[in-house]
Amino acid sequence: MITASNIALSYGKRVIFQDVNIKFTPGNCYGLIGANGAGKSTFLKILAGQLDPDKGEVSKGPGQRIAVLSQDQFAFDEFTVMNTVIMGHKKLYKVMAEREALYAKTEFTEEDGIRSGELEAKLGEMNGYEAESEAAVLLSGLGITEEMCQKTMKELESGEKVRVLLAQALFGNPDILLLDEPTNHLDLNTITWLENFLDRFQNTVIIVSHDRHFLNQVCTHMADIDYGKIRVYVGNYDFWQQASQLHFHQKETESKKAKAKAEELKKFIQRFSSNASKAKQATSRKKLLDKLTIEDMPVSSRKYPYITFMPERPCGDVILEIKGLSKEIDGVSMFDDLTLTVNKGDKIAFVGTNSLAKTTLFQILAGELEPDKGSFRWGVTIKSAYFPKENNSYFNDEDLDLIGWLRQYAPPKEDESFVRGFLGKMLFSGEEAMKNTSVLSGGERVRCMLSRMMLSGANTLILDEPNNHLDLESITSLNNALMEYSEVVLFASHDHQFVSTVANRIVEITPEGAIDAMMDFDEYLAMKENDLSVENHFLERQAA
Repeated sequence: MITASNIALSYGKRVIFQDVNIKFTPGNCYGLIGANGAGKSTFLKILAGQLDPDKGEVSKGPGQRIAVLSQDQFAFDEFTVMNTVIMGHKKLYKVMAEREALYAKTEFTEEDGIRSGELEAKLGEMNGYEAESEAAVLLSGLGITEEMCQKTMKELESGEKVRVLLAQALFGNPDILLLDEPTNHLDLNTITWLENFLDRFQNTVIIVSHDRHFLNQVCTHMADIDYGKIRVYVGNYDFWQQASQLHFHQKETESKKAKAKAEELKKFIQRFSSNASKAKQATSRKKLLDKLTIEDMPVSSRKYPYITFMPERPCGDVILEIKGLSKEIDGVSMFDDLTLTVNKGDKIAFVGTNSLAKTTLFQILAGELEPDKGSFRWGVTIKSAYFPKENNSYFNDEDLDLIGWLRQYAPPKEDESFVRGFLGKMLFSGEEAMKNTSVLSGGERVRCMLSRMMLSGANTLILDEPNNHLDLESITSLNNALMEYSEVVLFASHDHQFVSTVANRIVEITPEGAIDAMMDFDEYLAMKENDLSVENHFLERQAA
């Protein structure tokens, strides 16, 4: 159990938290949600003891251990992968390190013998003899192979480091587990493994995540940061959406009724206060008015950008034909002999464990890379727009503000007021529109890139991990926009709900080749879970 009492925190005049009182109990998994900048990661740091609040305190049960998902990918560069994971339990690692140093001595004294007995006893108490096997199981589940366990962290790729740090947080059955964006850099299979792990975990979990499906699968409670407060709802993310909207509408109704009542009392008082026969009633109503509490509706920190894609013309009969496409990167095959025909109305999710393979394919289709073999052909009616995973090259001009940046992609006939209006819909209003592009956050850059696509009038959209860096509100807006889009979408995403609600066709790129399934994502996962081939699945559906 971990409790926050009377927590308050401000940065200058900006209040982040005020009088926050919340208790997180064992056996529950809490999703900590709120708009970007609401203070989710800050609150986790306060709970972890990494940041002191202006007021209030955090307490936990005696002897309870807190584990935190580290965000510093370079902190353990000199340690092996195995040791990095075990270091998640600091006391255990200290005992193991002292034991190893003791047994490495060339001369073993009687005092050393006594100390070794003490260390062996402590190791047994902390289940230390199982430490390496437990760490290996965690690493395997997170996609880190046995061969990588003795490598140093600096030898790993960025995405692999994140997985090791997640294993570190999960290691040793911590009493309180704090996870900030644990699904980042995880493929869909590994996210499912993590969901199952947390489902079995019996202690206290607090998670910050922008993955709605993940929150729905693992959370028993939602802790919503808004209006400078944290309000806890029992249930998962979908339940929170319904309950919070109901709570808001109730407050809104109460406020309207109170204002209407106040107006009615004011009119009576104004009309009859000078009337001798009604003076007593007017005085009575004056007392009622003084007692009436009218609360202004607080302004939510949540903002939803207006995202919509309007194609200039519908797609013709020929969309895209890919024939025998092959590509290697640094001697490693991304895909070989890929053949695919894209049809009208297709919304294809490209899935698979190799993110670079999907990025490479999209770069080829966007004309940024040349294939090693094979060819592809766009139809004559097709106008495509590409959203790359890495967008640094689009923001190289440090002299441009947002207005100047977006004007590059706006129709020539449109003036600055049009661009300002467009930026306002994408949450860049007033002075925000004058921001220099060099200081934009990751989420702001993504909204800029989506604005660029919206202005293109394209009838085929190519999106590579578009919901990276976005908050839940922006993800929801983008999700809805792609669901409503009438033309063709080719995309990759690790967000289960995003894929399952947008895609009507799944293409999985595997080392053995591509699997092309004309079905939605949940249907495809069910097929894979039952170990059915695509052909057998279609035969079963036809027989049914």
